Amino acid sequence: MWPGGDPDGFRTVVRMAQGSGAARRWALVTGLVAVLVALPVVIGAWPAPDADRSAAELRAAALSSTDVDFSGYAESAGGLALPATDQLGSVADLFSSRTRMRVWWRGPADNRVDVLTPAGETDVHQDTDGRWTWDFEADRAVRDVSAGGLALPAAGDLLPTTLARRLLSEARPAELSRAGADRVAGRDALALRVVPADAAASVARVDVWVDAGSGLPLQVQVWGKGAGRPAVDTRFLDVALGDPGAAVTAFAPPADARVRAGSGDDVLDEAGRRLSSVSFPGTLAGLPRRTVAGAPPAVGLYGRGVTLLAVVPLPYGVAVDLSRAAAADPDAVRDQLGVRLTAGPLGILLAGDSGVPAYLLTGTVTTDALAQAARALPGLAAA
Repeated sequence: MWPGGDPDGFRTVVRMAQGSGAARRWALVTGLVAVLVALPVVIGAWPAPDADRSAAELRAAALSSTDVDFSGYAESAGGLALPATDQLGSVADLFSSRTRMRVWWRGPADNRVDVLTPAGETDVHQDTDGRWTWDFEADRAVRDVSAGGLALPAAGDLLPTTLARRLLSEARPAELSRAGADRVAGRDALALRVVPADAAASVARVDVWVDAGSGLPLQVQVWGKGAGRPAVDTRFLDVALGDPGAAVTAFAPPADARVRAGSGDDVLDEAGRRLSSVSFPGTLAGLPRRTVAGAPPAVGLYGRGVTLLAVVPLPYGVAVDLSRAAAADPDAVRDQLGVRLTAGPLGILLAGDSGVPAYLLTGTVTTDALAQAARALPGLAAA
């Protein structure tokens, strides 16, 4: 799972794979998961003054910086080794590889993010009615109209600004603390730390560096418990404050371009039609159930902030295929509940695969929390 830009939203994507084959079934797991030029070393080494600002003040500044105009160059490195699939390979890439982005920001409904690759770039232009995705090499423009529901994670969701606001939006005051200061993208940045209080959390901490002057988040690191490197590290390498100009963010397809309507936001509708309804408990592993606009009722969503859990009832054939694929992982653990494995702070449990009902549980929770949650599900209480 991966949450997107809406501070109150939780972007969970579920897609039942078409056809057969265990590799294709992993689209469901990946969907639920479901963030180049460095500045000269001497600039990064300049001391950064640690202003006397509280954690609460920094959080407020970061959350209120959505209207700060800027342009910049960002890089996100993901440390989650998620399986790639035909349907959602680009989503897996976001969380397991390096993504380079140029951004021009004039507000949440007027911005542009270019994703740079060795083969070229893909430009995403956001406006008040939706977004254009322009692939220059393919001469193709795709129009997605905002529907207010959930959508596939995109590169823009891993910008330090977008990710920081999402992770800070539900943090409780007691979970916040200051963590010093540094220089990020040549600017003085004040560090803010979030340590999740939920016992089920598999994330040890989230560190956010906030521009001392504008409140703009400049860098985010997400650390799993006991990890030697962050699961996600996204930062600006260069940033300039100021209006980049409407001409930069606006887009109109060239006259000879191929234009089509997007369909990426339909995956949840498809999942909702194919999944069985289950009477989910009000809490799982100590996490309260939450309601998210656009999520099918067959998917149970729990938690808040950094600590999130999704539960999906699985058809028997899908459960068997997923369980076999998971068990092939050398680090997978099989017990009476099913098969458990981890990818950084992301936990995955395929429970009840030997019969009906069967469930997929995944999220930023510990494997013990996944087992506790599974035992509370209908049909698995005695496992």
